[in-house]
Amino acid sequence: MIRFDDIIEKIQGQYSEKDLRQLQKAYIFAARAHKGQTRRSGEPYLSHPLEVTNILADMNLDLTTLVAALLHDVPEDTDVTINEIKENFGKDVATLVEGVTKIARVEDATPEEMRAETIRKIILAMTDDLRVIFIKLADRWHNLKTLHFLPEDKQKRIAQETLEIYAPIANRLGMGRIRAELEDLAFRYVEPDEYFRIVALVEPELKKGEKELKRLRKEMEQLLKENGIPAEIQSRIKRLYSIYSKMKKKGIDFDQVYDFLALRIITDSVKNCYAILGIIHQRWPHLPQRFRDFIAMPKPNLYQSLHTTIITENKQTFEIQIRTREMHELAENGIAAHWKYKEGVPTGLTGEDQRLQWLREIAALFSEQKNPKEFLKNLKINLIPEEIYAFTPKGKVINLPPGATALDFAFKIHTEIGLRASGARVNGELVQIKTPLRTGDIVEIITSPEREPNRNWLNWVTTASARQNIKRYLNLKNRQKALVLGKKLWEKETKKYKLPAELLAEENLKNRLAQELKLNIQSLDDFFVLAGLGKIIINKKLIERLAAETPLHQPQPTGLIRKIVDTLTGRSQSGSLLIRDPEEQMITLARCCQPIKGEPVIGYLTSGKGLTVHAQRCYLVTKEILDSQRLVEIAWDPAYQATFKARLVISSKDSPGVLARVAAAVAELNGNITKAEVSTSSEGDASISLEITIRDINHLNEIIERIAKLKDIYSVERD
Repeated sequence: MIRFDDIIEKIQGQYSEKDLRQLQKAYIFAARAHKGQTRRSGEPYLSHPLEVTNILADMNLDLTTLVAALLHDVPEDTDVTINEIKENFGKDVATLVEGVTKIARVEDATPEEMRAETIRKIILAMTDDLRVIFIKLADRWHNLKTLHFLPEDKQKRIAQETLEIYAPIANRLGMGRIRAELEDLAFRYVEPDEYFRIVALVEPELKKGEKELKRLRKEMEQLLKENGIPAEIQSRIKRLYSIYSKMKKKGIDFDQVYDFLALRIITDSVKNCYAILGIIHQRWPHLPQRFRDFIAMPKPNLYQSLHTTIITENKQTFEIQIRTREMHELAENGIAAHWKYKEGVPTGLTGEDQRLQWLREIAALFSEQKNPKEFLKNLKINLIPEEIYAFTPKGKVINLPPGATALDFAFKIHTEIGLRASGARVNGELVQIKTPLRTGDIVEIITSPEREPNRNWLNWVTTASARQNIKRYLNLKNRQKALVLGKKLWEKETKKYKLPAELLAEENLKNRLAQELKLNIQSLDDFFVLAGLGKIIINKKLIERLAAETPLHQPQPTGLIRKIVDTLTGRSQSGSLLIRDPEEQMITLARCCQPIKGEPVIGYLTSGKGLTVHAQRCYLVTKEILDSQRLVEIAWDPAYQATFKARLVISSKDSPGVLARVAAAVAELNGNITKAEVSTSSEGDASISLEITIRDINHLNEIIERIAKLKDIYSVERD
């Protein structure tokens, strides 16, 4: 167990006596609050906040963070309140402690909704003050070390959450040391069989490789000394979870993990990094495909280093990492390396720090994505390290996750370019925007002012930001469609009555609608949108409520049968809403009956989806299953041009060439068969099922008549 004096000794030269007294005050406060409490391991509870503080002290974090770390469990596990912490240690410490506490309070929840809430709290806490996540990551690290004292179900749940959420967050923040510790500790509980399999593979190879690694290190030190280059050389063994992930991801065996044993060379300048690389490549052969220059092209979390893999005289492979001292500190502690023990420590997000762009995207994602399952899916994608490096024609590097497409690339450049993307040139070749990209691709996005997103685009992107922008655009477009439809429904209904002018005045009408419908609307457009979406029904009852004392001119009753008769006779055409292009209207064609232009139809306001067009032959209409209050008179716009689907069932004699004759008849009339199925009976009869595309109902009737006249055809019916 770490002692408080050990922490003081570690940080003594970094803080003033006043600061150290403040830290001691926090230690005494926490000791009193946790007095008598023990952990599952049997240790005093105070051992946990001390361990967490020690981890953060190793990262050279500021005094406020260390004080908050000592106190982070006090409000959760004792009677002490956040206000008491604020009174004794100030607002900043209280805010950090409260942020950590809020996250902890939902960690035991299992449903997806509660899991999403946990992550929401993490995001909010991080956007308020990033130091909250530093404390939480250190807290999780120490808790994993004592995980074996918990029940098995809790062990696996906490470990799984660590691998899916906390380790990726640490990685995104560039905190390599904590990420690696979290992964290895959690790995044992999530995949115990795989964990012990990797251990069994590593141990014998480690014994064999350590001697060679020691020899190589000694030779490297001598080589650099001869060339007058200052350097510290460290041995590095690849972490267990990292080995497992690499083998699983690339489908390789352990003997193909070339970076299992490595040397890390830390020098004083970028110039010397490249000088060391040249010396190494002169001395040993290297694997060209394994060379990575992360100094010239840093990872998205700003990790920088040179990586090369050499082959020694004994035919063993070793990875060599070369970096400066500053790069090493950033690789170990990431963004936490910026939180030093000095005055004026930054707390919130900084707009210029690109490592936090993903965090801003996740925060925006959560505010727009209310479905927990969808949010969690997108979150995991967003937390994946960006491993693809593509380039604009001018040489700007665009970082993307695995599987990203040219459309993801377009949105990374600019939202407007993404929204108008019509194609791309990848390495000079014209490709579709859904084409996946690879590292090194040079990508030029082609745009068109006529181009706009559709729902298929959501299947063509990987990044959360691209999905957000596409969904935002589609939602805005749907709102505009709903607005137009809502206004038409309002005009259609209100023109039946003589309403007073003062009621129809915009402000008065808005207030009356808000009052009668208990709506929180900012403008009449909000009301029309709700009406267009089918969430509000505009009918006589609503008009009467709005008009209050004013007597209304009574329209002629129009029941469902009356509406159908009027439509069949053409009398209601002038009062009907016209069906134009459904893509441009808040209108969809019902799947149950697949209405075709020219046949009698009726509209039905489906809540949240707008107007659904049903054929009047539809069983939902004929059996009066649909709510009559939601029915709306509609008619086909004669100018509307489209193709429609229809299904035909043909009974015939099972004779040679019958299907060919049917297909020829359809083709002669410019119909198109998209699917055909034939079944025969022992009596010598056949049943042919066709799916065809046609222009309108007249076109379909022509095809039916032509097929019915063919030889050996008994009947033709529309399914």
